[in-house]
Amino acid sequence: MMPDDFRRIACSLAGMEEGAHMGHADFRVGNRIFATLDQNEGDGRGMVKLAVEEQEMRVAAAPAVFQPVPGGWGRGGATHVALAAADEATLTGALTSAWRLAMALGPTRPRKKGIIGRRGRAKKTA
Repeated sequence: MMPDDFRRIACSLAGMEEGAHMGHADFRVGNRIFATLDQNEGDGRGMVKLAVEEQEMRVAAAPAVFQPVPGGWGRGGATHVALAAADEATLTGALTSAWRLAMALGPTRPRKKGIIGRRGRAKKTA
């Protein structure tokens, strides 16, 4: 898979908005980040925010695809995805799981002005 595939799948999820976070594209629902994309890592690397139990299962099942993010973020479920090693079904499953978790946790505080929206344009906020 490639970064464009990651973006295409993430953008297909209901209520998703694309923005930027710490120099990476991010994907949010209810203003809650469920995935990020780093296109500067070779063929691209993504991150999905999974429940810890699901992270453990995915890492054990496909260690070439999934690795916990180092440190506290990884212990909380943040999981790197090696895009070159992933297939469509695996990537879709991981992104959908991360999106579902974010939906279940509910919305967070509103985003700041000037955040880039799904179509790459600055969004107006009230």
